Amino acid sequence: MNFKSDSEAVDALAQSYKDLKNEIGKVIVGQDEVVKNVLISLFSNGHSLLVGVPGLAKTLLVSTIAEVLDLNFKRIQFTPDLMPSDITGAEILNEDRQFQFNKGPVFTNILLADEINRTPPKTQAALLEAMQERVVTFGGEAHKLPAPFLVLATQNPIEQEGTYPLPEAQLDRFMFNITLDYPSYEEEIAVVKNTTSNYRADLKNVLTGEQIIAYQNLIRKIPIADNVLEYAVGLASKTRPGKKMATQTVNDYISWGAGPRASQYLVLGAKTHAAISGKYSPDIEDVQAIAKYVLRHRIVRNYKAEAAGITEEKVIEGLF
Repeated sequence: MNFKSDSEAVDALAQSYKDLKNEIGKVIVGQDEVVKNVLISLFSNGHSLLVGVPGLAKTLLVSTIAEVLDLNFKRIQFTPDLMPSDITGAEILNEDRQFQFNKGPVFTNILLADEINRTPPKTQAALLEAMQERVVTFGGEAHKLPAPFLVLATQNPIEQEGTYPLPEAQLDRFMFNITLDYPSYEEEIAVVKNTTSNYRADLKNVLTGEQIIAYQNLIRKIPIADNVLEYAVGLASKTRPGKKMATQTVNDYISWGAGPRASQYLVLGAKTHAAISGKYSPDIEDVQAIAKYVLRHRIVRNYKAEAAGITEEKVIEGLF
């Protein structure tokens, strides 16, 4: 993509975002905020955790996004007997009796980790290196993952039997924690009409992998005012109990706060939120728009908060 200026490139990104939303909307009814945040995480080069009860089209959403983006898509159903090599791949003997690395499903552009909390920590950890370093190390050799690379993991918030909660180190690898809610009555009517007839959406590709990488590089070039950057870092700092900037609510109800990665994602997310809104630089409102998605899985409530019914969202809203 050749643009005369970065501002022209930002305009093109805003238009591409609108085109993507329109195409995805042919299949996914409603869930506008979810689609928006998944695309923000894509352009920010971050991963997302989708939390919602079964039947809310989480898998369909991810496969639809992959289709309109002209990217490779693979899905792993996480189960208790899944092994790390089922994700990363393993060495096998070839015809010449030499060991060669057989790549697993993680070698793709968009990876759907379905019900990620249904597999033991050892297997969950197989994704850690891939998500952070974009490589898989096997037998002392690093195998680079294709770019762009995006992990979209799903989790059922209700059924906890037979699940393994994601450790904080793994949760921190996700840029966003996105909650899916039930559709409205009107949206559900549209969903049922489409899915119980012979309606087939004709989707067209909007962006290539190369264009997405160019947009990801563009996001990092977007300037941010010092006061907005300081506000983003201050938000993350306020979540840390016992520290100078912590609020009274945080000291009372939070046992562990967000780390520096939260500050980085707040800035990147704000830049992307501004860009898809047609702005050339983010302001404090852009930071606030994505703050709860960045922070809510990075703060740990104490027993006092659970007893008082204080949610992560309520704590975050008190930071603005």
